[in-house]
Amino acid sequence: MKKFLLSILLTTSVIFADKINIAVAANVSYAIEELKVEFKKIHPDIDIEITLGSSGKLTAQIQNGAPYGLFMAADMLYPEALYNKKIATTKPIVYAQGELAYLSIKPIDFSKGIAIVNDNSISKIAIANPKTAPYGAATIEAMKNSNVYESAKSKFVFGESISQTVSYTITAADLGFIAKSSLYSPKMAHYKENVNWASVDTSLYAPIKQGIVLLKYGENNSDYKAFYDFILSDRAKKIFIKYGYTK
Repeated sequence: MKKFLLSILLTTSVIFADKINIAVAANVSYAIEELKVEFKKIHPDIDIEITLGSSGKLTAQIQNGAPYGLFMAADMLYPEALYNKKIATTKPIVYAQGELAYLSIKPIDFSKGIAIVNDNSISKIAIANPKTAPYGAATIEAMKNSNVYESAKSKFVFGESISQTVSYTITAADLGFIAKSSLYSPKMAHYKENVNWASVDTSLYAPIKQGIVLLKYGENNSDYKAFYDFILSDRAKKIFIKYGYTK
């Protein structure tokens, strides 16, 4: 009986030995599947479990002991905080730079720029929660720099992550401020640039530099380092560019 139980334990450990758990900012959800496929070509024996969410909420989970060995955030501040607390074992490195876009399911006149938020036809504006989602914070920054924040803030509908904000934009709002990367998803391909969406002027907000760190939970597992190295590789960069990120 003891030999039987030992056999089960050993078999179970083998099954789960090569599975890594990674926390990923919601804006990367549109590119992550293709990144996983490309990674598996190099490391077919490593399985990846992805948890998506806002960077703030994922950081809170990590600080409370969530079993993630790597964190792909939507900014540099959250991974920097984890590094300063010695929860991250590597200094944050930029793996991609994101951009903001506005989206409407109905054709809209984007020639007005961000001032479109004050249009009478816009009664609800979806944005990501600026307290937990860096893309939400960038949206607020862009509006304040354009002097439209005070007049528009009563229209806000908040999503807890950028993916939830996209959902609100296409179901419950007249306009949404989203990650440009989401527009490169096959499910979003029917929305046309300068008809349904446009890029937000990048001079209105600080560059959205997205940081990656290895975490203490996975420091003795080389599989996490393999995925970390892959995300910083030229092969991964090509995928990020395909999904609207800049180098």
